[in-house]
Amino acid sequence: MKLVMAVIKPFKLDDVRDALTSIGVEGLTATEVKGYGRQKGHTEIYRGAEYAVSFLPKIKLEVAVKAELVEQTVEVIASAAKTGQIGDGKIFVYDLNNVVRIRTGETDADAL
Repeated sequence: MKLVMAVIKPFKLDDVRDALTSIGVEGLTATEVKGYGRQKGHTEIYRGAEYAVSFLPKIKLEVAVKAELVEQTVEVIASAAKTGQIGDGKIFVYDLNNVVRIRTGETDADAL
Protein backbone atom coordinates (compact mmCIF):
# COMPACT_ATOMS: atom_id res chain seq x y z
CA MET A 1 0.00 0.00 0.00
CA LYS A 2 1.14 3.52 -0.77
CA LEU A 3 0.08 7.04 0.08
CA VAL A 4 0.22 9.33 -2.94
CA MET A 5 0.39 12.99 -1.92
CA ALA A 6 0.13 15.71 -4.55
CA VAL A 7 0.25 19.49 -4.34
CA ILE A 8 -1.67 21.02 -7.24
CA LYS A 9 -3.23 24.27 -8.41
CA PRO A 10 -6.71 24.76 -6.88
CA PHE A 11 -8.61 25.03 -10.17
CA LYS A 12 -7.35 21.56 -11.23
CA LEU A 13 -8.98 19.74 -8.31
CA ASP A 14 -12.13 18.66 -10.16
CA ASP A 15 -10.13 17.45 -13.17
CA VAL A 16 -7.86 15.36 -10.94
CA ARG A 17 -10.77 13.95 -8.93
CA ASP A 18 -12.63 12.93 -12.10
CA ALA A 19 -9.47 11.32 -13.53
CA LEU A 20 -8.83 9.35 -10.33
CA THR A 21 -12.43 8.17 -10.20
CA SER A 22 -12.13 6.92 -13.79
CA ILE A 23 -9.28 4.54 -12.83
CA GLY A 24 -11.10 3.18 -9.77
CA VAL A 25 -9.62 5.26 -6.94
CA GLU A 26 -12.44 5.33 -4.41
CA GLY A 27 -11.47 8.16 -2.09
CA LEU A 28 -9.16 11.06 -1.50
CA THR A 29 -8.55 13.84 0.96
CA ALA A 30 -8.14 17.41 -0.27
CA THR A 31 -6.77 20.18 1.93
CA GLU A 32 -6.40 23.87 1.12
CA VAL A 33 -2.77 24.82 1.80
CA LYS A 34 -0.36 27.62 0.99
CA GLY A 35 3.23 27.31 -0.12
CA TYR A 36 5.87 28.13 -2.68
CA GLY A 37 8.45 26.34 -4.76
CA ARG A 38 11.13 27.63 -7.06
CA GLN A 39 9.10 30.67 -8.05
CA LYS A 40 9.17 32.00 -4.45
CA GLY A 41 5.75 33.60 -4.87
CA HIS A 42 5.05 36.66 -7.01
CA THR A 43 4.16 40.35 -6.82
CA GLU A 44 0.71 41.81 -7.37
CA ILE A 45 -0.65 45.32 -7.64
CA TYR A 46 -3.71 46.13 -5.54
CA ARG A 47 -5.20 49.64 -5.59
CA GLY A 48 -2.00 51.01 -7.03
CA ALA A 49 0.29 49.48 -4.43
CA GLU A 50 2.64 46.63 -5.29
CA TYR A 51 3.02 43.86 -2.73
CA ALA A 52 4.67 40.45 -2.59
CA VAL A 53 2.64 37.26 -2.32
CA SER A 54 5.08 34.86 -0.68
CA PHE A 55 2.73 31.90 -0.22
CA LEU A 56 0.48 30.79 -3.07
CA PRO A 57 -2.80 28.91 -2.59
CA LYS A 58 -2.55 25.20 -3.43
CA ILE A 59 -4.51 22.00 -2.86
CA LYS A 60 -2.86 19.04 -1.15
CA LEU A 61 -4.36 15.70 -2.18
CA GLU A 62 -3.78 12.48 -0.28
CA VAL A 63 -4.78 9.17 -1.85
CA ALA A 64 -4.18 5.74 -0.33
CA VAL A 65 -3.89 3.06 -3.04
CA LYS A 66 -2.81 -0.54 -3.44
CA ALA A 67 0.79 -0.91 -4.62
CA GLU A 68 -0.25 -2.07 -8.10
CA LEU A 69 -2.21 1.17 -8.67
CA VAL A 70 0.60 3.57 -7.72
CA GLU A 71 2.13 4.19 -11.14
CA GLN A 72 -1.25 4.66 -12.80
CA THR A 73 -2.37 6.99 -10.00
CA VAL A 74 0.75 9.14 -10.34
CA GLU A 75 0.39 9.30 -14.13
CA VAL A 76 -3.28 10.27 -13.93
CA ILE A 77 -2.65 13.00 -11.35
CA ALA A 78 0.28 14.38 -13.35
CA SER A 79 -1.64 14.52 -16.61
CA ALA A 80 -4.85 15.94 -15.10
CA ALA A 81 -3.04 18.59 -13.02
CA LYS A 82 -0.61 19.75 -15.72
CA THR A 83 -1.03 23.23 -17.17
CA GLY A 84 2.53 23.61 -18.46
CA GLN A 85 3.03 26.70 -16.30
CA ILE A 86 5.29 27.30 -13.32
CA GLY A 87 3.69 26.09 -10.08
CA ASP A 88 1.87 23.02 -11.42
CA GLY A 89 2.93 21.17 -8.27
CA LYS A 90 4.60 17.97 -7.16
CA ILE A 91 3.68 14.37 -6.38
CA PHE A 92 5.15 12.37 -3.48
CA VAL A 93 4.73 8.64 -2.80
CA TYR A 94 5.05 7.20 0.72
CA ASP A 95 4.85 3.64 2.05
CA LEU A 96 1.79 2.82 4.16
CA ASN A 97 2.44 0.27 6.87
CA ASN A 98 -1.03 -0.07 8.32
CA VAL A 99 -4.57 1.11 7.49
CA VAL A 100 -7.68 0.59 9.60
CA ARG A 101 -11.27 1.42 8.59
CA ILE A 102 -12.74 2.70 11.83
CA ARG A 103 -16.37 1.74 11.14
CA THR A 104 -15.77 -1.94 10.27
CA GLY A 105 -12.36 -2.66 11.72
CA GLU A 106 -11.06 -3.83 8.32
CA THR A 107 -7.31 -3.52 7.96
CA ASP A 108 -4.72 -2.86 5.29
CA ALA A 109 -5.80 -3.37 1.64
CA ASP A 110 -9.36 -4.31 2.71
CA ALA A 111 -9.66 -0.92 4.42
CA LEU A 112 -8.82 1.01 1.28
